[in-house]
Formats: sequence, structure tokens, C-alpha cells
Amino acid sequence: MASYTIKEINDILKGELIGNTTQSISGPEQLQNAGINHITFIGSTKYIKLWADSKASAAIVNDNLNVEPGDNRALIKVKNADLAMAKVLELFNPPAPEFDIDIHPTATIHKTAKIGNGCKIGANCYVGKNVELGDGVILYPNVCVFDETTIGNNTTVWSGTVIRERCIIGSHCIFHTNVSIGADGFGYRPSDDGRGLVKIPQIGNVIIGHYVEIGANSCVDRAKFSATIVGDGCKIDNLVQIAHNSVMGRFCIMAGHSGLAGSVTLGDGVIIGGSASIKDHTTIESGATVGAGSGVMNNVKAGETVLGYPAQDARDMLKQWVAMRRLAKK
Repeated sequence: MASYTIKEINDILKGELIGNTTQSISGPEQLQNAGINHITFIGSTKYIKLWADSKASAAIVNDNLNVEPGDNRALIKVKNADLAMAKVLELFNPPAPEFDIDIHPTATIHKTAKIGNGCKIGANCYVGKNVELGDGVILYPNVCVFDETTIGNNTTVWSGTVIRERCIIGSHCIFHTNVSIGADGFGYRPSDDGRGLVKIPQIGNVIIGHYVEIGANSCVDRAKFSATIVGDGCKIDNLVQIAHNSVMGRFCIMAGHSGLAGSVTLGDGVIIGGSASIKDHTTIESGATVGAGSGVMNNVKAGETVLGYPAQDARDMLKQWVAMRRLAKK
């Protein structure tokens, strides 16, 4: 792995450098685990005490924090330590696994499929009828892309992912291991005679925009008709469920174990906390936030933050929790 001096790192970050500038840095590390060749970061006051005991030679620190470098160490003061550390992580990011050959001989590719320039298709992949892969698409081993699906340029699909028929995937997306795109939506109704359940055909598809990232073991189900849509720039964590006919705006975030029931609509920039669940046919307007573990039963207005089960205005919910604790002590 490459190494850089603290000064070279700051040349990239363009922060305020204080202290020793010549120490060689071999990578980033947490404060408590760092050694002399590591750089770490201090994003809030609670980490300042850990810096005093850390062996790290340098730290990236928010410029509004009062921190001293200490003996023979350095600080790089920046406006946002988290974003600056992201640049450092990119600097030390090891290369992705390489392919010995561009298209593995065990891959099954239908004769009508169109494969763009520079694509890489790993062992045991399946590419179906009339599939179109844009330039630079990477399919790691054991990926299945079914008939009539389109994948845009420079999208990466990790092993075990299944993209079902007639889905449309944008450019520069990343799908982590075992993602499911376009499986049947969950649609059943009681039969007329009351003796069973009738499966409702799910004949729509999934449309995913550009620069979308979906975490491992997450599912985006196909629509009953029309499309389930994930907008440009959305980031979806592991173990997330997006049900049929839901529509996500641009740049939404969904944390792990959260889920959208059928026909939910999210505006742009919506944040869904971990393990939150959203009732079917609900609308959450742009810029709203749903706290972790919440259950949203009603529409949420733009910019509002809701919390609890059932979810309500976060400030009201916190007041209720305080009141209940006080009652419990009486």
C-alpha cells in the first residue's frame, strides 16, 4: 500500500496544517487503534480525549474544535472532518478484485445480448436475451441479468445479485452482494370462495437512476403495473425492502432494516432511519426525516422530522418519552 507524508495529504485536503509535516502515513485508522504511521479524524468534542491517548501521528479535525497537536504530531483543520476523511480513504483505497480475462468462459451470454466496450463478466454469470450492458459494466461472478434488461455505463454488480427481466438500471450504480432487483411484488387477495389466496400478477418493472448504491441483501420489487422507481443518487443500506410501485425521489437515504410498503412515495432528499417502516400508499415529502425504529402511518410534510411508533413530530414524541419516564418514577 502506498504511503504519503502529512504534507502531501494536506495538499489534497487543502486544510490548515499544524505541527509535524514530514511523518510518513501508511493509512487511516480509528483513534483507539491507530499507530505511529496512521492518520485519524476528530469529528466532535467527544473524541478529543481519545486523541490525547492515541498513538496516531496526525488527525483531521473540524476547524471549530479546540484541539492541540501534541509533541511531534500534526493536525489538519478542515470545515468537515468526515468529508475530508472520505478523500483520505479514497487515497488509500485498495483496487477492486481484478479479472484474469474480460469475459469468463463459464459465463452464459445470450446471442442477442449487447455487451458494451470494456465490460467485464465473471465466472458463472448469466446474461439473458436482448440484455444491453453499457460500456464499462462489471458483473462479478454468479450475477444473473435476465431478459430485456438494460444496465448503463460503468455500473458495478457484485456477486450473487439477480436483476430480473425488463428492468432499467442507470449508469455508475453499485449493487453489493445478493441484491434482488425486480422480483415479484407481494400481491395476494383472498379468493372468492374464501379458501385460499390469489396471486396478483406483477407485470411492471423496476427503474433505477444514475449513481445509485444498494447494499447487500436488499430488495427492490417490480411493480404490479408501471414501475417501481429509485431516483438518481439514492443510497440504500443492507437489508432494505422497497415494495412494488414505490417511488423514491433523488438523493434519498435508507438505513439498514428499513422498508417501504407498496406504493409509497418519497420526495427528494428524504432520510429513513434504521428499522423504520413506512405504511403503504404514504407520501413523505422532500427533505423529511424518519427516525430509527419509527412506524409511519400518515403522510409526512416537507422538511419535517418524525419519530416513534406511530410516528409523529419528533419534538412531541421526545416530550412524551420524558413525561412517561417521570410518571414511572412516581
